Amino acid sequence: MLKIYNTLTGKKEPFEPIAPKTVRMYVCGVTVYDYCHIGHARSALVFDVLRRYLECSGYAVTFVKNFTDVDDKIIKRAHEQGVSCDAVTAKYIQAYHEDMGKLGIRAATEEPKATEHIADIIQLTERLVAKGLAYVVDGDVYFEVSKYPEYGRLSKRRLEDLQAGARVDVDERKRHAMDFALWKSSKPGEPAWESPWGSGRPGWHIECSAMSIRHLGETFDIHGGGMDLIFPHHENEIAQSCGVTGKEFARYWIHNGFVQINKEKMSKSLGNFFTIREIFEKSEWPEDITGEVLRYFLLSTHYHGPLEFSDQALREAKNALNGFYDLFKRLGETGEKVSGDEDLGLVFERCSEMFRAAMDDDFNTPMAIAVLQGLRSDVNKMLGYGLSTEAREKARNEFRLLGNVLGLFQSNQWKFANAPIPFRTTRLEGMGSEPALVQPQFFSKSQNNNLSDGQIEQLLAERLDAKRKKDFARADEIRKSLASQGIIIEDKPDGTSRWKR
Repeated sequence: MLKIYNTLTGKKEPFEPIAPKTVRMYVCGVTVYDYCHIGHARSALVFDVLRRYLECSGYAVTFVKNFTDVDDKIIKRAHEQGVSCDAVTAKYIQAYHEDMGKLGIRAATEEPKATEHIADIIQLTERLVAKGLAYVVDGDVYFEVSKYPEYGRLSKRRLEDLQAGARVDVDERKRHAMDFALWKSSKPGEPAWESPWGSGRPGWHIECSAMSIRHLGETFDIHGGGMDLIFPHHENEIAQSCGVTGKEFARYWIHNGFVQINKEKMSKSLGNFFTIREIFEKSEWPEDITGEVLRYFLLSTHYHGPLEFSDQALREAKNALNGFYDLFKRLGETGEKVSGDEDLGLVFERCSEMFRAAMDDDFNTPMAIAVLQGLRSDVNKMLGYGLSTEAREKARNEFRLLGNVLGLFQSNQWKFANAPIPFRTTRLEGMGSEPALVQPQFFSKSQNNNLSDGQIEQLLAERLDAKRKKDFARADEIRKSLASQGIIIEDKPDGTSRWKR
């Protein structure tokens, strides 16, 4: 059974949707005034995988992810560039789709914009005023947090403690410092719409309540976003939505952790801020750091915890994917049945069960990837004993099927760190051993080895001789030395060793 960590209750809970085999999910999208950064990519990827797994598990998913296209930051950017707010938001919505497309992130079922829902926002605000939960001051409308007794239940904070710990605008017109704007009166040069309280524009929090209720109903299954949205954004969404409807807003609240650099949250103020586009441009090997590499890296840590970003982590992700695609390349070769075909189905059946168990445990993608790595090792060994062409094709399809849940292994044009070179063979008669693969590693061009083919052959012959003499320490030393210089070795059961750069 699928279990999800629910921020609202602070524990893992069995997932029970409102309607059988149907999931309605809302995720807070980006404010479109700049290019997306790596933190945006992580959040988008987390909920893309969550959606993929739910669909794979037989659920019909309605996934809504909004664009905030009216905001102080958008207005400021438009003034800086001397263009309209519409021009700014159109540019960065297009850029968002381009960047997410590179990461293999699918478009949501609905991608509403706040400016398309002004009527819904005004209507919701009117209902809050009518119920005495909001008040009007000089054309501004504020939600009165003291009128919602459960305020703070998502962030686990008491109202009396929030004022000291939160950054709020000083406004003596408000009844409580934590009261937040539902509607803002217009200022010169700002976009504005007519309302019962005069010309103005919506506050941030009311936008998401209006859009989610419009597209998913007053109560839905999952609400998600980054941990930075827990307070005040999601806390305020709950207060205004539950306050106006008298119903629970969302049943499960899911939040992904931050991306960090040197254990600090990425931010512009610290100068450790990277857009998705900069990740590809910054890389020393731009032709090798693909969207799938970034995707693999982002999934290598559980979504709920912090993720440490580094160039080295990207290289390790590339290295791991090289190992998978090297196996897929070998599986594409013509085979001859020896002894492995009978066991292949059992291996994949066991792997599928372990993969599902990992994903059922609060979408544990690192564990799911570890299962796939174990499967890769098993299939490599089976190739050593022999697999028919039909069995190889089945293995490739099974990898692609499982990988699709994570959005991995879908490329037909994988670029290795270095151009692949056919395996060369070294043999010592009488040798036999279990297949032992040294997985390909990702090296910079400056680290690429300068050994000649003859020198490599000599070292491999020395290694095989050491194994024959049971000097395994020396054999392993040679293997590690070659691996550090980008030489991939495969030992076969019949004593054959194959290698490539």
